[in-house]
Formats: sequence, structure tokens, C-alpha cells
Amino acid sequence: MSTNGTNGTSHDGANGSSEQIIPLQINGKEVKTSTTFDVVDPSTGKVIWKSASASKEDAINAIEAAQAAFPAWSKTKPAKRRDIMLKAAEILQSRAEELGGYMMTETGSQAPFATGFNIPSSVEMLKDIAGRMVTIAGSVPVCGEEGTNAIVYKEPYGVVLGIAPWNAPYILGFRAVAYALATGNTTILKAPEFSPRCYWAIGSVFQEAGLPAGCLNVLAHRTQDAAAITTLLIEHPAVKKINFTGSTHVGGIIAAAAGKALKPVLMELGGKASAIVLADADLQKAATQCALGAFFHSGQVCMATERIIVHSSIAAAFSTHFATAISTIFPVSGPAPILVSPAGVKKNHALVTDALAKGARLAIGSLDDAPSASSTRMRPVVVSDVSKAMDLYHTESFGPTVSLFVVDSDDEAVALANDTEYGLTCAVFTEDLRRGLAVAKGVESGAVHLNSMTIHDEPGLPHGGVKKSGFGRFNATQGFEEFLRSKTVTWRD
Repeated sequence: MSTNGTNGTSHDGANGSSEQIIPLQINGKEVKTSTTFDVVDPSTGKVIWKSASASKEDAINAIEAAQAAFPAWSKTKPAKRRDIMLKAAEILQSRAEELGGYMMTETGSQAPFATGFNIPSSVEMLKDIAGRMVTIAGSVPVCGEEGTNAIVYKEPYGVVLGIAPWNAPYILGFRAVAYALATGNTTILKAPEFSPRCYWAIGSVFQEAGLPAGCLNVLAHRTQDAAAITTLLIEHPAVKKINFTGSTHVGGIIAAAAGKALKPVLMELGGKASAIVLADADLQKAATQCALGAFFHSGQVCMATERIIVHSSIAAAFSTHFATAISTIFPVSGPAPILVSPAGVKKNHALVTDALAKGARLAIGSLDDAPSASSTRMRPVVVSDVSKAMDLYHTESFGPTVSLFVVDSDDEAVALANDTEYGLTCAVFTEDLRRGLAVAKGVESGAVHLNSMTIHDEPGLPHGGVKKSGFGRFNATQGFEEFLRSKTVTWRD
């Protein structure tokens, strides 16, 4: 059972009660449901509020609202859509403290990652999208036969389903719908169960900016309803394209369902990013960037550094710098980093325990460093002597665990970086640009960053992976093209 309203949730920062219900957003209205699920603050383990949980009926209502809004929205002039994007950016900036509070409360993130990175990056994304919107254009190719002419139009798909995760809710949530909206599509945004209020806020920002009803519909649901609701959304004839950001495992399920329905997908999935430290690297810079890349947001970033590959000639010196960087940025005197759920801590402990049992050693940190009273905290751990026999070699930890490798050549470093099923991002540290570019060219990855950490995403640069890290690209011109299809029209004189 669902009930419609318009003022179910106020702009009250992270304030709320365990009985407050975060509504769905369908056709410009807030919808509360009789079925709800608890949302837990990972730093305390306590319920902070509840979220409405979409039924199949709610999902169909969202699809029908988006479908009904499409004809008018697709005909809206780019300048009008641009103004809405700019207004959304302005509103997002003005509500930064409020939305940052939601993110810190729901995901356990710290202020530098929430209000210092997620909010500003999302504001810049919306501005960048607004600036590119009027550049959408078709083409007039020359036909081979005399007297035959052609125009190639660029058109929106229709209803686009965006599925985004909890770990960077504003960057990834806005990205899942903003490019589609900018190109004239209407959207459904499926929120993760860990951060439904952050996703409610995305819908709220767009609604306040003047986005017409039905153009963006926000759904959340209980974990046990995920398969049924997601399958319904993908298979519905009105949904024309899907974009998904999340784990490779779930991405495979989404891609299979979309493939069965013969629908295109854009996927940004997991990673096993390497940071390669060459013999001529600035070691202090490399150590600082590797520490940030590995442990920023407790390592819960798809681009996080999972492997550090160091040339043998500077391995000992780098290790000293790295230990200093970790102790400075993530001191043991401070609270242990928070993961969003106990499952993340358990996974990382299992990966490290398996590696130690098979001959690896702890170079920095200990599994016993986090408070025993907390099931969601874990301090940074660096593991050396990792081999292919260990789960840690192959598996994305998605937590504060990084493996340290020593190699004797650039070619060996590239081979090790490529020895994974993933290919999202990589970092290379060197003072020789020519050498760095040569290594970058050899790495199988969607992006390579010289002398900066593996975590790098900005709206002006295409973002996506290769291999099992996904396909397609968000951001920049490529992000627009993902949500446009071409139509060829010919005529004879």
C-alpha cells in the first residue's frame, strides 16, 4: 500500500528519528509505503530512520510516470534543460551541509569525503553538463549516390534506469540520471538500501530546481525485494537503457537480464587498481598518494589502490615513507576508519587471514587494532609477500587493505598490474614523463594517473573501465553520447 504526499521529508540536515520514513518520489510526489526497512548509522549501529520500500506496483507507477513525461521533456529546448541543471547546481551548493550530513550519517564517511569532495564534485558535474548541453548535434554526411541526401539525428532513448551505489551517493547518484536527463531522456533512479535519504535528496534538488514531474523518479526497496523489482524495471518495455555502477558480480546479473531483454547497458564496476612506483619516483609524493588512494573512505571506492608495485631499488626507502604517510594521515591515536557494514570488515579480515595462512606477512597494521566493541571499524593494513595462491591477490577488498609487491623492471610491474580480471584505474609514479607514458600505454585500464592516486574522477574526463570493470563511459562528451541514439534519414532530390 502506498500513499502520496508532497512534504514527507523536510530539509533538516541529518536530523531525524528512527520512526521517520524517507519516501519514494514518483511523478513529482513523495510516496510512503506500508512496507519499510531500517537504515542504520554504521558508526553507532543504531537505526536512524526508516525508508519506504517500493512494491512492484510502485515500480510500474514510476515507469509509467517517466514514460508519460518523456514526450514533453524530449522536446524541451537544451537551453531550458541547461537552466534547470544550473539551478540544481546552485541548490546543491546551498544545501551542502544538509546533504553532507545525510551522507556522513548513512555511510559513515568523514567530512572531507562528503562535504569536501562529493558535494563540490557533484556541483561541478551539473555545471559541466549544463555547459555542454547546447553542443548536442547530428550530422549531414555525403551520400554515395548522386541526388541522395542524408541527415543523422541524435535522439534520446526514452526512459532510462539508473542504478547507483551508496559509497559516493551524490557523485554516482547524480551521474546516473543527469546525463540522461540532459539529453532528453526521463529517468528512474534506484537507490541503495544503505543511503536512501541521500538519493531522496537528489530527487529533492532536481524538483526544487524545476524539473517537471515524472522526469526523475526515485525508488528504494528492501534487500529481499531487489531481484523482483530490478528485473521488473529492466524487462518493462518502456525502459530503453540501463546504467549501473556497483560490483562486478551484481553487474553481471544486471547485464544478463538486460541482454535477455536486448537492452543496452552502461556499466562501471569493480576494480583492483595498482599504483606503480618506478625507480625514479618522488618517494614522499608516491607514499602520500598511495596512502590516500588505498585508505580514503576506508578503501570503499571502486578506484581505490589495491596493489602497490614498487621497484626493488627503492623498495626499502618507499616502505619507510609509506609507513610515515599512513601514521600521519590515519594516526592510531584517532578513531579507526568506518566501513558501511560489518560484512566489509569480515571480508577484509578473511582475505588477510587467508593470505597470512598461505605465507604472506603483515608489513603495516594489525587485524587487532580496531576496537573490539565495533563491528564496522578497521584500521589500515598493508600485506606483503602476496602470491597468486591467495584470495587477496585476485579479490577486490573494497576496504582498508592493500598489498605491497616488489619488482625488478617496468615490464614486470606492468605485467603484474595487468594480472587481474579488472581494469578501472591505475597510478604510475615517476619523474620521467616519457617513461610514465610508456608504462601507462601498457596498462590495461580505463584510466592511468601519473604522480597522483588511483582515485580520480572529474566531469571533464571520460570515466569507465575495461575487462570486468565494465564498458561504456560516464562524463564529458562520451557521457552525453551514451544516452543518445542516432537516426538516419535519407531523401532523393
